[in-house]
Amino acid sequence: METLQEFISSHFAWGLFLGLFVAIFIWKSSFTARRVMKRDFKRIEGENRDLQQHLNTQLKVNAEGNESLQKKLEEMREQNENLRVNMSTLQHKPGRAELRQLTVIENAIGLMREQAPGFAQAWEKAVRQAEVDYESSEGGLKKLVRKVLPALGTSATAPEVDTSNDI
Repeated sequence: METLQEFISSHFAWGLFLGLFVAIFIWKSSFTARRVMKRDFKRIEGENRDLQQHLNTQLKVNAEGNESLQKKLEEMREQNENLRVNMSTLQHKPGRAELRQLTVIENAIGLMREQAPGFAQAWEKAVRQAEVDYESSEGGLKKLVRKVLPALGTSATAPEVDTSNDI
């Protein structure tokens, strides 16, 4: 027994016990850390998979949306081109130029009745004003009014009376 007590009281035994205690503490800490790291690694891998699935889903949705927008854009371009061709065809229809000229002259005559003092100057001014009115009535509200209410369409597009004397 005495040898055991001597061994325990020796510096070597205290160093051995202290070294074993430190080694066991480090081994337990590393074991716990390794377990925590494995758990975190699995959690991060799961989050990574979820994020990749979400990203893939988002990219598919965006691709489908872009594809549908491209299709709509292409359809709109085709429709725009068709409307442009139709408009050009309608404007170059036989009799369209004559109808335009008659409308311009009719508006000019109406203006001349109001501005008779200097016939030549007034006539040129009236023709120019009638052309401007006709051009502006080719689109928009004036065209609609002229088509819906033909009698009011010509009076709705009648120009303002010029009260100044140009002579």
